[in-house]
Parts: sequence; structure tokens; C-alpha cells
Amino acid sequence: MRWQGKPTRKYTGGRIIRARGKRKFELGGEPANTHLGETIRKAVKTMGGNKKVSLLRESTAIVTDPSTKKSRRVKIETVTGNPANIHYVRRNIVTKGSIIKTEIGSARVTNRPGQEGSINAVLIPSTA
Repeated sequence: MRWQGKPTRKYTGGRIIRARGKRKFELGGEPANTHLGETIRKAVKTMGGNKKVSLLRESTAIVTDPSTKKSRRVKIETVTGNPANIHYVRRNIVTKGSIIKTEIGSARVTNRPGQEGSINAVLIPSTA
């Protein structure tokens, strides 16, 4: 967990003397790091008594074909690209913007699986 409150230093380097301590709502959450595998979800409590579903593992994705406007659930084979971190490809971690290889072709993930509890993607047209 990481504290995400205001900094203790000014941009000039001077010290800011805080009028209060750290607060629980200023803590950041654990990263979900959604992997490929049998489905595992985790419920996370959020502010206001609400809940958020965090996706820890998933083997399928809902892929939309932009040419036919049809969506279907397909099996994910592997992660082939990830602009967030090049090392996520080797570890098969799915984030928003990841390129995944599916049964019907390559697709780009359009949502945040660790925040929303599912993987949605759009089919990438092949250039061949």
C-alpha cells in the first residue's frame, strides 16, 4: 500500500509542516496484476460503503468485432504486448491497452480488469 496524500516538500525543496497526520482514505490499494488462469475475483470495499470487484485471474475475454458489431466470449491464449510495462508480457499480466492473443485473433483490452472485474477487448484488424 502506498500513501497518496500531499507531499512533505515544496517544489523549491522547502519543508511543509503538516497540520494533520495521514488518513486511511489517502492510502492506495494493492495492484490487482490480473494474470491468465482459472477465474478468481476479489471484492474490495470502497468509500461510502460501496464495493468494487477486482479481477485477479481470468482465462476468457469478451471480444467485440468492430466490423460486424458482434461480441462474444473467447479464450485468451497469451498476452503479446503491453504498453504499461514490457515485463508484463512475460508474466501474462493483463491491463488496459494490453494486446491479447485469442482464438479469433489479436485484440486490445479496453477496460481496467483489476478495477472492473472482467476483461473486455476489441478485435484488431489483421494487416495481412
